[in-house]
Amino acid sequence: MKLPIYMDYHATTPMDPRVFEAMKPYFIEHFGNAASRNHSFGWEAEEAVEKARKQVADLIGATAKEIVFTSGATESNNLALKGVAEMYAERGNHIITAATEHKAVLDTCKRLEKSGVRVTYLPVLQNGLIDLDMLREAITDKTILVSIMYANNEIGVVQPVREIGKICKERGVLFHTDGVQAAGKILVNVISDHIDLMSITGHKMYGPKGVGALYVRRRNPRVQLTAQMDGGGHERGMRSGTLNVPGIAGFGAAAEICNQEMAAEGARLRALRDKLRAKLESELDEVYINGSMESRLPHNLNISFAYVEGESLLMGINDVAVSSGSACTSATLEPSYVLKALGAGDDLAHSSIRFGLGRFNTEEEVDYVGDKVVDVVKKLRELSPLYEMFKEGIDLTKVQWTAH
Repeated sequence: MKLPIYMDYHATTPMDPRVFEAMKPYFIEHFGNAASRNHSFGWEAEEAVEKARKQVADLIGATAKEIVFTSGATESNNLALKGVAEMYAERGNHIITAATEHKAVLDTCKRLEKSGVRVTYLPVLQNGLIDLDMLREAITDKTILVSIMYANNEIGVVQPVREIGKICKERGVLFHTDGVQAAGKILVNVISDHIDLMSITGHKMYGPKGVGALYVRRRNPRVQLTAQMDGGGHERGMRSGTLNVPGIAGFGAAAEICNQEMAAEGARLRALRDKLRAKLESELDEVYINGSMESRLPHNLNISFAYVEGESLLMGINDVAVSSGSACTSATLEPSYVLKALGAGDDLAHSSIRFGLGRFNTEEEVDYVGDKVVDVVKKLRELSPLYEMFKEGIDLTKVQWTAH
């Protein structure tokens, strides 16, 4: 076993060597521009792109023509939300999303609000799921889009996407989902889930960084988008720019591997995750799982350790790569907005650790991490006067603290 151990697979994944092999020819040998239609160099590149387009489509139950390649999921989210808001502006100006969405959706919504779009941010229940009745009530005759993520990047909670899609379809509203954490990890089918637009990315499924896709439904209904980047009219006019052929070839290979191995991989990771959880819960008191365990990604464990400061815990287990929030917000010392939305207090939100297991983790690593976390939490609690008071039976909520 090699240190440090990587358990932050929600932030990014190491590239699968098989993916790297699929990419290699397109850097030097087959270097053509996929838009060069009049010679074999361009044809080879285009062939690689079209193969990958089908591989990505097959992973999510779409057709190849419904896949628009982008630079990643942030761009896909921007294209979906801004593209719909502009294209359907005459029909309405109301978008519905959730308080626990990724910043790539929340910040895009904030930008749209500045241009007159009205956004409803649905709260979530304590288990991290949205209330479907609340969604129904929020839809008005001005609603053009609902954007709810498939699975949360921090707490791994999987939303009732099929029911959400059904509600949107009944009301004639488009449904977009940020499917980044779900695609390649659990079964996703855009048809049976009634999804109209879905963002996915290569680097969360053992593929390269800097390449993603937006699924755009072509039938029942045919979704139209206003392009956000103008140029040569690539990707059927929805996203101009020379295609990243090696990246796209890798993305396609990664999607195909996930499609073939997802079921077995999910079962293996669930067993490892449950082993880690059992270890922590059996040897430590006052540990709390954040979000639903029933409706959750198989490789996610987000857990709060009361009376322990999250940053101190991270420093104590510095040979284990985990996260105390999502990668995109870990530069801030604010408690996670996702955990706050679940109703967690600042103290518990600050003491949360996200364990994201993945393809290359072993049972030996899980044993090591479990032992290490237990050891460090116990040492930190020995230094905590609050934990000592709690153990003595003092109700900390009733203590009158005085400021000096």
